[in-house]
Amino acid sequence: MKVIASSLRKGNIVDLDGKLYVVLSAENMHPGKGTPVTQLDLRRLSDGVKISLRYKTTDQVERAHVEDRDFQYLYTDGDGAHFMNMESYEQVALPMDLIGDQAAYLQSDMKVMLSIHEGVPVGIELPQRTVLEVVETEPTVKGQTASSSYKPAVLSNGIRTLVPGHITPGARIVVMTADGSYVERAKD
Repeated sequence: MKVIASSLRKGNIVDLDGKLYVVLSAENMHPGKGTPVTQLDLRRLSDGVKISLRYKTTDQVERAHVEDRDFQYLYTDGDGAHFMNMESYEQVALPMDLIGDQAAYLQSDMKVMLSIHEGVPVGIELPQRTVLEVVETEPTVKGQTASSSYKPAVLSNGIRTLVPGHITPGARIVVMTADGSYVERAKD
C-alpha cells in the first residue's frame, strides 16, 4: 500500500526494494525556501542495519501490510522472548535485538501487541505503563518532601529512574515503558 512520506510515524513498517524496514524516527521539515522534506531513520529488520533517507513530503513510499495481534509474554531464553497468541495459543519467539531496550519491562503474563508480516513477527508494542517495585533509593532528607525534588532509584528490573522524595524501597510505582519515567505510586 502506497502512502505519502509525511504520513509515516515511528514504528511503521515500510518495504524498500523488497526489504522490510521499521521507522525509528520520522521528522517533517519545512524550510523557509524550497520543498518540505521528510527525514526518516530506518532499521532493516533482516539484519539490523540502520539507514537515513530523505523524501519530499509528497513522495510515495510502500508501506508493508502488517497485522497487529494481541500476545502474552511467557518467558525469555537463549532463542529470545517467547509469546503466546491469546486466540490460537500458538507460540512465537522474538529475537532480543528486535525488542531492544524494552526487554527490561517485559513481565510474566504481560499483554503486548506484535506486528506480524506474512506470518513472521517484525515488531512489538508494550503497554504504555507498567508497575515495578523500588528496590533501592536514597533516604529522604528532612525538609525535602515539601518541594518537588526527585531522587535516584533502582527498580526491580534494574532500570534507574528518578522518584519523588516520599518513595521508599519496597514501594510499587507506575512507570512509562517508553523512557522509564515515574508516573505515580501504584494503587494496589
